[in-house]
Amino acid sequence: MQNKKKTAIINVIAAVLIAVLVISASVTATLFDRPAYKRFQEKTGLPGAVGISEEELLENYSALIDYNSIFFTGPLAFPTFQMSEAGRIHFEEVKAIFSYFQIMSIVSALLLALCCLILLIRRQSIAYLLRAGGILSLVIPAVVVLVMAAVGWDRFFVIFHEVFFNNDFWVFDAQTDPVILILPDSFFLNCLVRIVVCIVVSAVLLIWGGNPKTFEIYYKILKKKS
Repeated sequence: MQNKKKTAIINVIAAVLIAVLVISASVTATLFDRPAYKRFQEKTGLPGAVGISEEELLENYSALIDYNSIFFTGPLAFPTFQMSEAGRIHFEEVKAIFSYFQIMSIVSALLLALCCLILLIRRQSIAYLLRAGGILSLVIPAVVVLVMAAVGWDRFFVIFHEVFFNNDFWVFDAQTDPVILILPDSFFLNCLVRIVVCIVVSAVLLIWGGNPKTFEIYYKILKKKS
């Protein structure tokens, strides 16, 4: 009975870790998806709209993405853009948030691997935790979509910043922080959509992969190959 209780607890922890991993990894993957930004600026004609060459635009954007990596040390410095003190503080706060997501991705992956190892040693199936983790992963995007549908993207954008930042440094002036010209609101909406899609696709694959019938298919395929 005691072993069953411990196994159940490990399953619950593992399911939560799966959800954390899916969400944090989706945010991290979207952050470092540089080709997506290039496609966005080409599709929207951003360089021409803001009067900045494509090369300069991508160079400054890359500097910002590099800065947000947990492996980057030192202050943010744009190749050709000036930056105000308020802008510097805001980007430091942004880096802290993205660093949390990157760290959560690594930590949750390691802890999840440990939980799965324990379950396998105990000869327990991981099908349940895959399904449970997949379902839990859908909670956050569902809430985000519902809130955005209720208040609209513009209001959602403001609410997000009011929740995660305790100042108004995120309200940029293009005269002092021209980087805002290459980061329009529509790009952030594009990022949010990609994050939600990434989470949903991952969750669906987990739920499908955690189906006992799916495991039977895997077993039959492996048996035929052997």
